[in-house]
Amino acid sequence: MLPSLRGVPNIDPELNQFLEAFPVARVSDPGVDVVAVRDDLNRRWQRMRPVIQVGDVIDMTTPVPVRVYKPVAGAVDLPVVVFMHGGGWCTGGLATHDDLCRRICRSVQAVVVAVDYRLAPEHPFPAAVEDSFAVLRWVGSHAAEIGGDPSRIAVAGDSAGGNLAAVLTQLARDSGGPALRFQLLLYPALGGEFPSQREQADAPVLGAADLATYLRYYAGDVSGRPSTLYPALAPDLTGLPPAFIATVWRDPLRDEAEDYGRRLESAEVVRFDHLVHSFAGYAPLVPAASEALEQCLSALRKGLLS
Repeated sequence: MLPSLRGVPNIDPELNQFLEAFPVARVSDPGVDVVAVRDDLNRRWQRMRPVIQVGDVIDMTTPVPVRVYKPVAGAVDLPVVVFMHGGGWCTGGLATHDDLCRRICRSVQAVVVAVDYRLAPEHPFPAAVEDSFAVLRWVGSHAAEIGGDPSRIAVAGDSAGGNLAAVLTQLARDSGGPALRFQLLLYPALGGEFPSQREQADAPVLGAADLATYLRYYAGDVSGRPSTLYPALAPDLTGLPPAFIATVWRDPLRDEAEDYGRRLESAEVVRFDHLVHSFAGYAPLVPAASEALEQCLSALRKGLLS
């Protein structure tokens, strides 16, 4: 049973029941092999049949393997969302985030390009950044080939994918494009030292020890605090696209994401107190998670239309 915290909103009952029935693997537990966790997650998700139907789904290779989702087969001049999956830069992939990409595609009526970036520990930082930016640059030059409008491109990601999405906005700004309309960051890891890292050290789904373990695998040998790893520590946050940032109470990443939103020139930050880190992944099973995700996607939809 998850602990009840006095003075703090309770986790949605259905989500709470699901977390109790299917505990999340803790990569920080002794003896846990992160690659084995990754393989197990992929096997489970590959067995799941899609709930959300879209017009077309195509696996292809740009500079990096991607999966392209289209709301209507053959449609043209649609907005494009370049999506980076979460999983601590070590787990996750096209299979684990297939449902989320389908939901983005259908709700936003956009072409979604899901990036199958290289994962740590086999491919540590900056491999994920290099792969993701290579795809973004490719989309900027080839959007029309996949039915997209190169003038309406957004980036999106959850958790570690939110970190990569934020990094891409800064790289695109500093490298001459492509121009971005919007960024959707779901409970992102952005950098900095904040109280939630201590207050929520034992949060469900992602605890402080888990985050430290992922960072050790991803960037253990990195010296300094480069903004391509910690985008919140970039000296200049001007000129970045408007953002919608979703946070949750029980998350060590909560405060850094909310602080980043306050420092951006244009951002809406919404905290979903009754949910947990990775709530977008529970959308097929938990109505409260689905409703919260739709609020996030509504902001993305509006951002691409503005």
